[in-house]
Amino acid sequence: ILVLTYPLVGNYGIPAEELDANGLSKYFESNHKIWVSGLIVGEVCETPSHWRQKQTLHEWMVQHQIPGIAGIDTRALTKKIREDGTILGKIMQVENVELIGLEFEDQNKRNLVAEVSTKKVVTYNPKGSPRICAVDCGLKLNQIRCFLDRGARVDLVPWNHKLDPKDFDGLFLSNGPGDPIICKETVENIKKVVTAKEAKPIFGICLGHQLLASAIGCKTYKMKYGNRGHNLPCLHHSTKRCFMTSQNHGFAVNVQTLDKNWEPLF
Repeated sequence: ILVLTYPLVGNYGIPAEELDANGLSKYFESNHKIWVSGLIVGEVCETPSHWRQKQTLHEWMVQHQIPGIAGIDTRALTKKIREDGTILGKIMQVENVELIGLEFEDQNKRNLVAEVSTKKVVTYNPKGSPRICAVDCGLKLNQIRCFLDRGARVDLVPWNHKLDPKDFDGLFLSNGPGDPIICKETVENIKKVVTAKEAKPIFGICLGHQLLASAIGCKTYKMKYGNRGHNLPCLHHSTKRCFMTSQNHGFAVNVQTLDKNWEPLF
């Protein structure tokens, strides 16, 4: 369940669900699917205004059968989350009712990556170069666009796809949900690339970075709050230069578990 603390949500509306020449959604980071289970806002805008707007937020969520609730003091709710850490919740229409089959379950025990990953190999720009193997752990479409804009071929593969360094020029490990320790198959596949005689560049974002760190023997841990925002300061270790970064993750790598052959970058 996603909680937004901004006072008014949905005032730009929702654009049309259109695909570009590569079969990627033009205006969304996922091909026309809402991944959250529910949305909580303080106030929802019923009269949005934007030249690309085709639907209201309410209409879009109804179309995708995602429940939402407005009129909530989301800042008070955020304070509770800040005190208790990430917590489980339900959106209910009435109080004190037993909902059979909707009991709380620990999300960190589910293989969320398997739920959101592609089920088959998909190739974009087949005549492009270099050839990038992108492991889909919950990938955002803009990551594919960035490769395609640079002329690369992208082979999008499932989270547990067997990796052969001979099949690509570079390996990309995407972001995704959940605890990296659940993705043991992915970690084992990455290990084979890391230890291969023919070294290939590997780049991981968010969960992908945590999986890469796990493949070299690091431990990960669950953060109490997570880093979530678009203006989080991040220090580059060697130069001490500070970068403002966009982050959205609830797990991190324990740098104390790095061996002598590795060092932190940020």
